[in-house]
Amino acid sequence: MTPAQLSRTVLLSLHGVADDAGWPVDLPERVVVESPPRRGSGDYATGVLLRLGRRGRGFAGPLAVRLGRERGIGRVEITGPGFVNVTLNGVGRAELVTALVREGARARKGIGSPEAEARDDASPVEDEDDSPAEDAARWAAATTATTATATTPADLLVRTHANPLFRVQYAHARARALLRNGAALGVEPVHQRGSGPHGGPHGGYAYDHPAERALLALLADHDRVARATAVPPGAHARHLTAVADAFFDVHDACPPLPQGDRKPKAAHRCRLALAEAVGTVLAGGLTQLGVTAPAHL
Repeated sequence: MTPAQLSRTVLLSLHGVADDAGWPVDLPERVVVESPPRRGSGDYATGVLLRLGRRGRGFAGPLAVRLGRERGIGRVEITGPGFVNVTLNGVGRAELVTALVREGARARKGIGSPEAEARDDASPVEDEDDSPAEDAARWAAATTATTATATTPADLLVRTHANPLFRVQYAHARARALLRNGAALGVEPVHQRGSGPHGGPHGGYAYDHPAERALLALLADHDRVARATAVPPGAHARHLTAVADAFFDVHDACPPLPQGDRKPKAAHRCRLALAEAVGTVLAGGLTQLGVTAPAHL
């Protein structure tokens, strides 16, 4: 479940509560869904009840019940003066991964273009090679204006993990390499709606490791960062860096491919799908900044 999907779900639920209670109240035309201000407070948060004033208190309980019945939602909490915190279940996280891959691929190829619409599973076009000098200049131009310490193109040509541009491009290349290596082993990423008996795909894999949940929260927030006109390029670049760093955490904690002589399991296919989502989001973000997204680095 993406933030946009949850926004629509919350709005429909608000109308349902108002209709059931017979309350003549003006409801907002849209619901803003964001990452929770504090970690551990769910996957998404919205302050929509605050916009209803005193009437919002009456909506709180019925709204939580309605949202809790949605198949992608595991828990709903009403906190503070009217914040709604939502935690996804395995189904919701599996669907988020699939949506990120598809939406990110369409964005990279051109939203609304005939080519993008013709292929539902369109994969982003990868750059076979990077352009170090041009990439460094464009990344530096995007970040220097919004950071206290100026980053020069020369700094960005050094390929170490202290270099944020290198980390982002390397994370993209690593995600693509995992998909290639998985294909060689006969392990393909899962692309389906979560349907396991425990609320997740393939027997209950729910992307429930803390590192996976932290990465999914960043991925889910990427569309807001990428589309917001008020977000400067430097903030966009920092967000991509955060995604890359979170991906490395997941890579170490939850290996996407079997190690040694171990046989691949359903969990590996799900983790490969998450790696594909990371690669797609990073490719789209880098392209938006005018920087290459190399498949090999």
